[in-house]
Amino acid sequence: MTDATSKPFLYLVVCAAGIASGVGKLITAAQERGWEVGVIATPVAVNGFFDTAEAEARTGRPVRSAWRRPSDPRPFPPPDAVVVAPATFNTVNKWAAGLADTLAVGTLCEALGLGVPIAVLPCVADALAAHPAYQESLNRLRGLGVRFGDPHTGGTEVDGRRPEFAWERALDLLERG
Repeated sequence: MTDATSKPFLYLVVCAAGIASGVGKLITAAQERGWEVGVIATPVAVNGFFDTAEAEARTGRPVRSAWRRPSDPRPFPPPDAVVVAPATFNTVNKWAAGLADTLAVGTLCEALGLGVPIAVLPCVADALAAHPAYQESLNRLRGLGVRFGDPHTGGTEVDGRRPEFAWERALDLLERG
């Protein structure tokens, strides 16, 4: 935590998956549990995958998706924890390989290096989740202390319903450690 009187600060990294439209549920849940929240999104995610204006209104901070210039002030304090939800195949693999080509992945690489607690809720189709590179990435990140929730495929159940994305599970994963 940045100081004794402030709330802990949570970085919420949002990736481009259809389920991202519900990210407001996680922002609200985090705030109800005493977190201040700042949203960092992949460049594709900010192009219609979730309501950035709503996220900014809920957090009182800009949604970030691009690097700031060195002369620009830092819009967020250092994180006390990070949540990646939904986490996509692309982001997980780039992060595990250390390919910090976006602000979102660069932030994850840095947080990992600083030992900041990180919880991840993957949203990856079954075919991609079976890819050997993805499995290796999960194993590598788990071995480095990253906490993963159950995978969400985004697909439909046998009865045709879509399962709910377990947004609050990310906060539970942070609290367990």
